Amino acid sequence: MTDRPAPTDDDVLGGLEPDQVRVRFPPSPTGLMTVGNIRSALFNWAFARHYGGKLVLRIEDTDIARNTPEALQYTLDSLRWLGLNWDEGPEVGGEYGPYLQSERMDIYADVVAKLLAAGKAYHCYCSQEELEQRREAARTAGQHSGYDGHCRTLTPEQVQAYIDEGRRPVVRLRMPDRPIVFDDLVRGEITFLPENLGDYVLVRANGYPLYPLVNPVDDALMQITHVLRGEDLLPSTPRQIALYEALAEIGIGSGRTPRFGHLPFVMGEGNKKLSKRDPGSGLGEYMERGFLPEGLLNYLALLGWSIADDRDVFTMDEMVKAFDIRKVNANAARFDPKKCEAINASHMRMLDPSEFANRVVPFLAQAGVLPAEPSEKQLAVLQAAVPLVQERMNTLSESPDMLGFLFVSDEAFTIDPDAAAKVLTGDAGVVLEATSKALSELGEWKTEAIEQALRASLIEGLGLKPKNAFGPVRVAISGRRISPPLFESLELLGRKRSLRRLEQARAALPAD
Repeated sequence: MTDRPAPTDDDVLGGLEPDQVRVRFPPSPTGLMTVGNIRSALFNWAFARHYGGKLVLRIEDTDIARNTPEALQYTLDSLRWLGLNWDEGPEVGGEYGPYLQSERMDIYADVVAKLLAAGKAYHCYCSQEELEQRREAARTAGQHSGYDGHCRTLTPEQVQAYIDEGRRPVVRLRMPDRPIVFDDLVRGEITFLPENLGDYVLVRANGYPLYPLVNPVDDALMQITHVLRGEDLLPSTPRQIALYEALAEIGIGSGRTPRFGHLPFVMGEGNKKLSKRDPGSGLGEYMERGFLPEGLLNYLALLGWSIADDRDVFTMDEMVKAFDIRKVNANAARFDPKKCEAINASHMRMLDPSEFANRVVPFLAQAGVLPAEPSEKQLAVLQAAVPLVQERMNTLSESPDMLGFLFVSDEAFTIDPDAAAKVLTGDAGVVLEATSKALSELGEWKTEAIEQALRASLIEGLGLKPKNAFGPVRVAISGRRISPPLFESLELLGRKRSLRRLEQARAALPAD
């Protein structure tokens, strides 16, 4: 990797018109979408949208043991939930299908036959034992321990002897005997020396094609112009470039080698690469916790890219307009759950209150606070309550705890035991009694009148500090120590229900 001047748009596009840009996101449907997968999908999506090009969704489902139709549907549903729409692929179609690799096996077999016929690939009959013996000998001699090219120049007699032994060959690509150099859009010029690039396997002995074959073949046939992917795949890039070149020589694809950009690792705790087994790595967790897709995507965009040095919060439309692959940082990015939640909270504040209410309903319904289709009266209460909590919540899953007390029946209403133990003690009985008296005598049940009455009764009348005055009332009304603003909550709950809960709380106090 070498220093180089910042590339221009012409360098990035490589002579293409902007709308000729074609990128791909190729997930393996194993039932889990990680934040690293999503970050990769997001950068490809933003790159395509920035230039007015196409995003191809290609499903790498050749791992029969792990890939299932349910996992595929989960992948598609996850991308749609995120708003990362694709232009070609499953459920959309396109002229370069099929878009599931499991449906492209005949294509791969035909390509391999052409590579063999052109001498770009060859059969290798070496057994695993022989390969390991030669690798060990090379290591002992201090030499490169990759494949030594033993079967590159077998005579027909040698081939027949192997066949007579019953050996089943793999297929290897004949790598060029020269350095492979490419200009990475994120990392600059990178060089791989030929002594470190042995002829690699394209097809197993059982005839099954491997990732190093099917991925470049699909890129070539689907006219992919740019490949943006994780840096963990960087070591495979020179091999894939060699295959792109071989495919071009036998007339497969456009003849163009895609431009590569290798995105930085996403690191987790302990400065280790975030694994799909690590807490906080899977998309499902964020969906369940009530993250907004736009909030999550905003944070993931910050893992390697920024819209400005002094700005962290932005919309996806703003990202598309500003996205520049040349400004992606090559250094590893650390995933910070607290910052992720803070960015999400900012997006929650940006929602129109009516939209915020719509997004809260499924979480309230799942918790049994509201029915799946709330009544007009319930929706009216929710709309009135939303401004009280929108600034206080970080995720939508917090809504049942914050708003549940407004909808639960008095018979089903309960007070959190921890809140009762910490707040409904000492003078709580006196406070609740004074509160009931002040509110029962109140003429107008409005927030301002409620506040004036309680301040006069509890702070001026009893001489209490606000915390000691209003804490027991809050717990009695909401069942929790943290709730929407107290006086507004009392107005929304209504006079009868408020007085009933105050009486219930008094009755539940331990006897002196």
